[in-house]
Amino acid sequence: MILRSATASPFARKVRLAAAVLGLDDQITVEASAPMDPEDSIRTQNPLSKIPALILNDGRVLYDSRVIIEYLDTIAGGKSVIPRETDARFEALTTAALADGILDASILIVYEGRCRPDLEPYGPWLDFQRGKIERGLVAFTQSLPDPTRTEIVSIGLSCALGYLDWRQPYAWRPQFPVLAKWVEEFAANEPAFACSHPPTPPNTQYVGAKANG
Repeated sequence: MILRSATASPFARKVRLAAAVLGLDDQITVEASAPMDPEDSIRTQNPLSKIPALILNDGRVLYDSRVIIEYLDTIAGGKSVIPRETDARFEALTTAALADGILDASILIVYEGRCRPDLEPYGPWLDFQRGKIERGLVAFTQSLPDPTRTEIVSIGLSCALGYLDWRQPYAWRPQFPVLAKWVEEFAANEPAFACSHPPTPPNTQYVGAKANG
């Protein structure tokens, strides 16, 4: 299988982390993709030109990260990162979607500065995104996943917090020390988390990094 990805993508990081936990990383070749490049084949593999996308051995393509992780979980055999029992499964998938929403809001803050460098950042839009991040993090403080278990929720939360640390669109650590402690414990228990960390970005000074609202 081929994973179309980018080192900086937190959603691709989720997939790489899940594949490592499920013992499938040796069956996946990671291939770099540049979604903004009109010549990149990602545009035919995923009409949305978004990563990650997983090309199966028979040529079929799966996207997005949630679908890919569900597929990997299905083919892994004995190991699993998603509960099988119906109620637990959909509770976990819903909470994992919350982590994805934090990532979506974080990326929109980053893109506000990157894609509109000639315009003044639109404050209400940034505040709206920061509000999503803050409410999402508050929700996680009320029901933290077990830091000693790597499953769909801990994968999503750890990658969301990792992206917040990496791109710095929102200064979360002073307000959420319980989450800072959680991600440190999770990283200590899951070696694949550190191994999937992206390199230091050339510039972390984005419009959202100055304040939280």
